[in-house]
Amino acid sequence: MGGSWIWLATLTLAFFAAASFAEDDVVVLTEANFEKEVGQDRGALVEFYAPWCGHCKKLAPEYETLGSSFKKAKSVLIAKVDCDDQKSLCSKYGVQGYPTLQWFPKGSLEPKKNQLLNIFAHIYECATAGTNVKIASVPSSVVILTPENFDQVVHDSNKDVLVEFYAPWCGHCKMLAPIYEKLANVYKLDEDVVIANLDADKYKDLAEKFGVTGYPTLKFFPKTNKAGEDYDGGRDLDAFVSFINEKSGASRDTTGQLTSQAGIVATIDSLVKELISVANDERKAVLSKIEEEVEKLEGSSVRYGKVYLKAAKSYIDKGSEYANKEIERLQRMLEKSISPAKADEFIIKKNILSTFVA
Repeated sequence: MGGSWIWLATLTLAFFAAASFAEDDVVVLTEANFEKEVGQDRGALVEFYAPWCGHCKKLAPEYETLGSSFKKAKSVLIAKVDCDDQKSLCSKYGVQGYPTLQWFPKGSLEPKKNQLLNIFAHIYECATAGTNVKIASVPSSVVILTPENFDQVVHDSNKDVLVEFYAPWCGHCKMLAPIYEKLANVYKLDEDVVIANLDADKYKDLAEKFGVTGYPTLKFFPKTNKAGEDYDGGRDLDAFVSFINEKSGASRDTTGQLTSQAGIVATIDSLVKELISVANDERKAVLSKIEEEVEKLEGSSVRYGKVYLKAAKSYIDKGSEYANKEIERLQRMLEKSISPAKADEFIIKKNILSTFVA
């Protein structure tokens, strides 16, 4: 069963979208939420899978792509169930092999026994009927390298660059692809962090230049070492994010959210502590020190310095309550529907202002 299902699924999913990936747009189902999501006011395609299943791993990138393509289609749910974790749920629906895909029509908790291609045709009809839904590939956040742009991107001394050397036919590369795309999405707003890849099968000479003999090979090119260094860490998202944060000074979690350390500059932070501890008539002298440190900053830290400087001046002019009131205002703004870039701006300001709170 597994082989035919995977072949049909791959063929059909390729029809809907190119093999590009986004953050997990496939809904994870458990016993706790299955009936809340399935059998409601939309049809549901559910993949019953096992994490160790080879066919499931091969299907995963295309299934993620399908989830991304139908993310905004209100009449279709793309979901999955981990049968190792949810054994009773999989048993309830007669799952005997992996992956098993079942179609649940709108308002029904009983799967419809259609052939897979018919199911996908039905999904397409449901998603597009009476709507303006467009089925398109999801733009990738991974920078695609070629001999023409390699030096410009990788050897930019203002950027920390992680490069995956891959081959299109490589199974391990295919398994890494959705994780690598998620990593690129984590840092897509960081101008000085680049997540890139190079088709080493197509551009063999360039790959050999960096000693690439197997796939995937990952090399990190920090601002200070454009000869490159091997990445030998884990291949999961947590490991990648920890590595990039440590090496680049970025401050993001695995969802792409800035952490509480984003925007903090240690040298200025120590001066802020001095500013809030001295008497009023001594604060202008400390402000001058802050101005001197801001002048020394480079790269993305320059904009952090400007926030520190503005906050320091406001603290002196408006008093110690200024920081608390501004933090509260920014928190209210963050709770509204705002763009990711604007959220980054507010979080950085909030983090920096928190250093002015005694």
